[in-house]
Amino acid sequence: MKTKVLNISKNFLMACAASLSLASCQSGSNQGFTLEQQGDTLTLVRITQPAKYLLLPVEERSAENQVCLITGNPADTEMDVRLAKEKTDYFVPFELPAGAKETVIRIRKAPKDALCWKEMKLSDTFDTGNRDQFRPLYHHSPLYGWMNDANGLVYKDGEYHLYFQYNPYGSVWGNMHWGHSVSRDLVHWEHLPAALARDTMGHIFSGSSVVDVDNTAGYGAGEIVSFYTSASDKNGQIQCMAHSSDNGRTFTKYEKNPILTPFDGLKDFRDPKVFWYAPEKKWVMIVSADKEMRFYSSQDLKDWTYMSAFGEGYGVQPSQFECPDMVELPVNGDVNNKKWALIVNINPGCLFGGSATQYFVGDFNGKEFICDTKPEEVKWMDWGKDHYATVCFSNTGDRVIAMPWMSNWQYANIVPTQQFRSANALPRELSMYSEGKNVYLAVNPIKELDAIRKETKEIDNFAVQADKEVEMNTLFDSNDGAFEIDMKVSVDGSGVAGFKLMNSKGEYVDIYLEQTAGKLVMDRVHSGIVDFGKNSIPHEKEAHDNRIANSINYVDDFALATWGPLSADKEHALRIYVDKCSVEIFLDGGKVAMTNLVFPNEPYNSLHFYSKDGSYQVDSLKLYKLAL
Repeated sequence: MKTKVLNISKNFLMACAASLSLASCQSGSNQGFTLEQQGDTLTLVRITQPAKYLLLPVEERSAENQVCLITGNPADTEMDVRLAKEKTDYFVPFELPAGAKETVIRIRKAPKDALCWKEMKLSDTFDTGNRDQFRPLYHHSPLYGWMNDANGLVYKDGEYHLYFQYNPYGSVWGNMHWGHSVSRDLVHWEHLPAALARDTMGHIFSGSSVVDVDNTAGYGAGEIVSFYTSASDKNGQIQCMAHSSDNGRTFTKYEKNPILTPFDGLKDFRDPKVFWYAPEKKWVMIVSADKEMRFYSSQDLKDWTYMSAFGEGYGVQPSQFECPDMVELPVNGDVNNKKWALIVNINPGCLFGGSATQYFVGDFNGKEFICDTKPEEVKWMDWGKDHYATVCFSNTGDRVIAMPWMSNWQYANIVPTQQFRSANALPRELSMYSEGKNVYLAVNPIKELDAIRKETKEIDNFAVQADKEVEMNTLFDSNDGAFEIDMKVSVDGSGVAGFKLMNSKGEYVDIYLEQTAGKLVMDRVHSGIVDFGKNSIPHEKEAHDNRIANSINYVDDFALATWGPLSADKEHALRIYVDKCSVEIFLDGGKVAMTNLVFPNEPYNSLHFYSKDGSYQVDSLKLYKLAL
C-alpha cells in the first residue's frame, strides 16, 4: 500500500493529547515510539524514530481493530487488523511515510492489556521468505496476506498484469485492495506494490482493465484504464474508474467517481467487466446484479447507458452471480463461425457445495446476450471444488486466457496456511468445440508451462489387470511436490480404471475413470490434512458481504470426491498438474477440467495403478518434474 508523506501540524497533535488526557507508557521493546492510551477505546502510537514499517502482531482469533495513519487529510482511511490479544500468529507490515520526523498511528478498540502493545515493533525490512510448507511452486500466490478474485487482467507491452483482491494486513478476508503481480510468460511472477488501496469510499472490490488504444477516455492513447466496485455500508456497491500512465504500476482514481450506480438501489451490484465491441465502436460493461448480469454501453468509459439484462432463472438456482466475463471464440477453429461465452461465477451453487464457475454460450448483438440453451441447462467450466472468480486477460489478440482463483468460499479463510492464503489455479487457454447441436468451452493449460519441465521420465506401456495394483515408487529423487503427468489409457468400457497419487504416510488422491457411470472422479478424502475446519474460529463462519458461504461441517465440505462427465470413448488422455497444495486434471483435450486443493503432510511421490471389474491399458505415460 502506498502512503502519503505525513503532513500534520503541531497544533493538531497537541489538541489530540489535550482532549484525551492520555497516559503515556513506553517499554524497552518499543524503542522509537510511545503509546498513548485511553482505556480500550483509542490508542495513539507516536513514532519518533524513522522506519519503513510498523510491524503489527496479528492473532486470527481476535476481533478486528481499526488502524489508521493520521495525516489530517480527509482521505485518511482506517484498516481492519486483528491485533494480537493473547498470542501472535504472525506479523504484517504497516508502511510508514518516508522522511517524516514524527508519525502518528491511531488504533481503535484494542484492549489496554492486549499482547500487541508489547509485540509491535519498528523495522526497515519485512521478511517475505516462504514460511509455509503448502506454498505452491509454480502457481501464483501473494508474498503474504490474503488473496481472492483475480482482477483487472490485462496484457500490455509484453507484460501480463495480474491484479487481485488483496488484504495486506492479514491472511483472512478484509481491507480489499488490488494487489499486483506482473509476468512475461504467465508462469514466473514479479510481485509489485498494491495498485489500488482501500479508501474512504470503501473496499476496492473486483473489476477489469482495458488498454484505451484510441484515447476514448482522454487520458492518452494506450493508457490502462481500470474499473472496480467501491463497496461500503455507507455508499453500497458502486462502480468506479482509475487510470494509469506508468504501465499499470500506479493509478489515479477518477475525480468524479462513481461512474455507475444501480438504478434500483440494488445491494449486490459489482465486478464490472469492460470490453471493446468493435462492430459498433463502443465499450460494453457487464455488471453482476444479484442473480443476473446487466449490460451497459459507453463511448468514453465515463458515461454509461443501460442496455439489457440476462440471467434471471438461468443456470443453477438460486445463486448469486459474480465476476462476469464474455469472450468471442471460433467454434472448432472456424473463424467464420463464432460464438460468445458468458462466464458467470456463482456462490453458492457448486455441484459439490460452495462457489463455482458456469458459462452460457450464445450470441451478442451489441445490446443483448441471447443464450443458445434452455434456462435450466448448466455448463461448468471446471468440475472441481476449487475453481472460482474466473476471468480472462484483455488485449491478448486471438488468445483467450482465463485465470481462476483456486479455493472455495466454504473454507477459504481457514485452509492450513498462514503466511498467505489462496493461490491462482493454472492459467488456462479457452477454445470452443461442438458436440451435436451444443457448443462447449474447452479448457487447457497454457503452452508456456512446457518450459518449466526440468526432468522427464517416460514409462513403457503396460496393462493393469482387474484387482491387481501396479506400483511406481519414487517418481523423482528429491521430489518437492511439483510435477506433471501426461498419460493415455485404453479402457474396455466397463469397471473402474484408476490410480492413486501417494506418499509414504499413506495419504493419497484417488483418480479414476468410472466407465459404466460415465464419470471422471477425483477423491481427496485421504489426501492429507482434511479436518482443518474442525476447530474453526467463530468469525470465519460469518459472511463478508455474502461472499463466504456459511458452513456447518468443514470436514464434510472438504473431504469429498468431485466428478465430471466421461465420454463412452475407449481411449482417453489425461494431463495432471500436481503442486504442493493442488491437483488439476485436464481430460481429453480440455473437455473436462477439474481443480482441487490438497494438503498432504509430505509430497506425493508414487503412483499406484489399479482396476476393478475389468482391465485397462496404459498406452503412454510421461512424468515431468516441474520447477521455476
